[in-house]
Amino acid sequence: MNLADIKKLHQKKYRQSFGHYLVEGEHLILELQKAAAREPALEASQLYVTGAHENWQSPFRTHVINDRQMAQLADTRTPQGILAVVPMPERPAAPVPGEKAIYLHEVQDPGNLGTILRTLAWFGGFRCLLSPGSVDPFNPKVVRASMGALFHVPLETEVGLSDLGTRYQSLACLDLNGASTTAGGFHRHDCYLFGNEARGVPREVLDQLQAVPYSIHGQGQIESLNLASAVNMCAYELMRDR
Repeated sequence: MNLADIKKLHQKKYRQSFGHYLVEGEHLILELQKAAAREPALEASQLYVTGAHENWQSPFRTHVINDRQMAQLADTRTPQGILAVVPMPERPAAPVPGEKAIYLHEVQDPGNLGTILRTLAWFGGFRCLLSPGSVDPFNPKVVRASMGALFHVPLETEVGLSDLGTRYQSLACLDLNGASTTAGGFHRHDCYLFGNEARGVPREVLDQLQAVPYSIHGQGQIESLNLASAVNMCAYELMRDR
């Protein structure tokens, strides 16, 4: 892949066409290298560095480029001088016993998705499912916000709401009138649904799926929580019950 094609990876259509995405910055490259030790497919990643990082030790084929070229390839305003072109996963990892699924319906904010992936990677034992119309998880902003969690959480895209009923026996969702997430039954479900930042999940679909409603009870006056905060709290409750 030449430098002109790499620059195109900032756009989703080219990421899908070329089957690669960008990872930028020292921390993310280190996380990529750790992941490559477990997943041989990631060893096909290629590293691009400026002179300041030409002695960087990695298992990847490395190309040294100048600062001007790096500025053209990087998504950040002040590039660290190191990025990788990474192959997209061909298929998600197979589910494992005891794994919980977090389903995100039309999540739009890259920062929210990156933060959610970081939380799921921290606790472990979670799979992330994204509906059609969700932000691309390989968007550079999502990749950066995930702080490398993207490499450690099984991820599926384009998963329709209608598919959940056949894949999972028991589903849960958040609702202002639901039982508390601290209730004993909260951890017994297989899949947990979270809606779009503004619209949530359509009520008629939740009824069709027979999703059991739960609520994060609070004492304040604000009417809703940030999506990432809600997922974080629920993941913590699920972790406590393991």
